[in-house]
Amino acid sequence: MEATLNKQDLILSAALSLFADRGFDGTTVPMIAEAAKVGAGTIYRYFENKEALVNTLFEQGTLALTEATVGQLYQEGDDVRTQFRHFFYGMVTFAKQDINGLHFLVTHAQGWYLTLENKQLFEQLQKGLYAFCDYGIEQKMIRSMSSPVLIAIVFGAFKELYNAVRLGGVVLSAELIEQVEECCWNAIEYKK
Repeated sequence: MEATLNKQDLILSAALSLFADRGFDGTTVPMIAEAAKVGAGTIYRYFENKEALVNTLFEQGTLALTEATVGQLYQEGDDVRTQFRHFFYGMVTFAKQDINGLHFLVTHAQGWYLTLENKQLFEQLQKGLYAFCDYGIEQKMIRSMSSPVLIAIVFGAFKELYNAVRLGGVVLSAELIEQVEECCWNAIEYKK
């Protein structure tokens, strides 16, 4: 049983890396098999086709990102600023676990090959983030702008930072992450 799980994990890891680097259309099952060091037929024991494989990865990634971000919001007794810090460091934790995971989700979120369930799962993640922004606006802690715009400002900066890390252009330190978190907060903070 352990060998079975190990092969499936190898396939998922190889596929995630390839999908992040090459996209869905640029990645073939034989490429995934080669990277996972398994036969192409082995992949079909676990996944019906490439679409099923990408959907498995997308579902796992979206659930993990949701838990790391929205799951960190609304901690009892925390103000909006502290909740934002939890949210931001949740994204950091998610990105550290697999640097390709964040890039994969961002680049595949609108894919034609995603199931309706996965599209809805991603929409729920977005709605949770928008609800947090709306709450922050009500509390006069976050500037009064469209929630999708506010999330684009924060998430866009974060995504590009971690893409630079992924490509080797930036080395992160705890101090740099702290500075980026402060900059992102300053970008959306309500100014009195």
